[in-house]
Amino acid sequence: MYVQVVHHIAEEIRTGRLPVGARLPAERDLAEQYGVAVNTVRRAVRELREQGLVITVPIKGTFVRAEKPSG
Repeated sequence: MYVQVVHHIAEEIRTGRLPVGARLPAERDLAEQYGVAVNTVRRAVRELREQGLVITVPIKGTFVRAEKPSG
């Protein structure tokens, strides 16, 4: 299930609906939005971090990173 969340958020980043520097909603809010458990959202955010799409700043939240160069 987390893979679907990852794909959706990644698509929002790629299309600019979530621009660079944008703060992602809180984990609880994302869980409610996608109809999944908070742990599922945490796994999705971890995957997005591993892909280099977002960065998590303690206390402040998770933000969209600048796009990595392709190639």
